[in-house]
Amino acid sequence: MLLVLDTTVLIDHLRGRSAVQRVLECRERGFTPATTAVNIEEIVRGLRPAEVSVAEMLVEALVVLPITTEVASLAGRWRREYAARGVTLWQADCLIAAAAAHARAPLATGNPKDFPMREVEVEHWPVGE
Repeated sequence: MLLVLDTTVLIDHLRGRSAVQRVLECRERGFTPATTAVNIEEIVRGLRPAEVSVAEMLVEALVVLPITTEVASLAGRWRREYAARGVTLWQADCLIAAAAAHARAPLATGNPKDFPMREVEVEHWPVGE
């Protein structure tokens, strides 16, 4: 089973914080760490020079979920539906959540409020703890 790691978790992992141990524990429970191309873009954009090679190794160790037409359509539907209720969701968050939902995988994040979609199982992994 996959476990999708959001950008907050990946950054925590890169910086040697609590996500490292959590990812190891998830692997021991049979989960395979995954992410999306959207998360990779967010990571690369914010990398410190000393983190580039470590980030490349981290990405190579992850399953990268595709953003397919079906995933993009689900993300767009969520943005439209939530906007109709006066709630603004970020495009990136919707794409990440839709990829997790499509893969039937939980999403680990430091920002659970960014993922209010009922179709997504969100695990709160507080940053830096």
